Amino acid sequence: MKMGKWTRLLLAAAPLLAGCGDFWQNPSTGTTSFTLSNSGNITVAQSSSSTSTITVTPGSSFTGSVSLSCSVTSAPSGATSSEYPTCSFSPSSVSISSTTAETSTMTATTTSSTPLGAYDITVTGVSSGVSATTSLCVEVGTGTCTAASGNSGVFYVLNQTTDQVVAMQISSGVLTTIGALTLPTAHPNAIAVAPNGNFLYVSTSTGIYLYTIGSNGALTLGNNGTFISQDPAITMQVDATNSWLVDAVSVSGSNTLYAIAINSSTGELATSPETEQHVVVPAVPIQLAISPGDSSSCTDCYVFVAMGTGGTELINFNPGNANPFGGTGNKPVIKSGGGDNTIAIDPSNRLLYVGESNALTSGTQTGGLRVYTISASGITPLSTPTYASGGTGPFSILPTSDGNYVFVANDAVSGSSTDNITGYSVSTTALTLIGTTTAGPTGQIGLAEDSTSGYVLAVDLAGDPDLQAFTLSSGTLTSATTGTTGTDPVGAVAIAAAP
Repeated sequence: MKMGKWTRLLLAAAPLLAGCGDFWQNPSTGTTSFTLSNSGNITVAQSSSSTSTITVTPGSSFTGSVSLSCSVTSAPSGATSSEYPTCSFSPSSVSISSTTAETSTMTATTTSSTPLGAYDITVTGVSSGVSATTSLCVEVGTGTCTAASGNSGVFYVLNQTTDQVVAMQISSGVLTTIGALTLPTAHPNAIAVAPNGNFLYVSTSTGIYLYTIGSNGALTLGNNGTFISQDPAITMQVDATNSWLVDAVSVSGSNTLYAIAINSSTGELATSPETEQHVVVPAVPIQLAISPGDSSSCTDCYVFVAMGTGGTELINFNPGNANPFGGTGNKPVIKSGGGDNTIAIDPSNRLLYVGESNALTSGTQTGGLRVYTISASGITPLSTPTYASGGTGPFSILPTSDGNYVFVANDAVSGSSTDNITGYSVSTTALTLIGTTTAGPTGQIGLAEDSTSGYVLAVDLAGDPDLQAFTLSSGTLTSATTGTTGTDPVGAVAIAAAP
């Protein structure tokens, strides 16, 4: 998602907007023919400066010059407007002459008297009376940017009943549909966004399809409308180098993990015919996760596979090899009858999280979150290896992008007709319970964090509602909005957010 380039200087040093906001924001009215977005919040010391990229994305055949300005919408207590950080743009306006987005660099500058704290900024683009905005936060010294201010990054919902993938975002606190595409074949199972943000993969019962992601988040079916692989993937993920699509398949009693070589520039197969490596796993795969930041020099990178009663399979992974799969191992379930149903990895590859049913020895809510440290020497449980997850059926796990928190969604809670999401703060040695939030009726729940780190998004297969959005502040979830992702019943089976 690119940002626009200014064609003339609007402000040399205008006060920044106060308050910490979202990285992506749509225009406030349907008549706006361009959108603004930004590359993220800014951290800056006193008497210093730092930057964020502002992108202007045209729509509705828009052409023209868009002038940029900014203002502070909230500031730390006691700070006066003369002390606020200031912002400038280079260029201060951008010229749109085609469908290509343009960018400008916004510089936030402070002085020695700028009070420490978080300043929310609103950037406004104006062209012939039409305007759009985007919000971000300037964190000065010890300030902390927290929740988003009503806008989110783009995310994608996979609807199993209607055979659709739906692109959405939150604009001014309201769920907005960017587009809904019916899949080429029926019965979708899984969804994955490439780490470079350029491609989306959707698996169906007949194969995996490629979609390119446009600058505004819209999807276009790629590979001439045909599947890139015939694997009916149950779960899949693209590795951090954007060179392998790893998927899991269970057919006729054979349980296999495949690594498909892909071209990081086109998202299509790296070679023709398909280059595919595989490793057999000992039980039916349910969910997989690849170590983030994997590289050919990584000595502690893995693919982890949750396999229900079969426990969790550990497979060494080196994307620089012709066959990225290496040695294997297994972590069995704690108790007979339990099952590893969901798995996730800390964003810095320090911790492995496994959601296991029937993991606790007592209590009515027997689901647990098992936690291991990851190192080149192996996978080792924490001193407290299992934490109560707040229900009987952990179904999805979401570590936040900063690694400070982790959330577990349960698809079953003893004595309750609703699901929940339990949150913990994370240190290198232990988790601390923050609290539990109600989340829809009993059924499968998928989780994602949007690119602004301001929202936790939850889709519910039972569809009442299809989607809930929670603001995230210091690990606490607060319900922000709910909505449908199509004409019910849609069977929202999975969600993935654009980076």
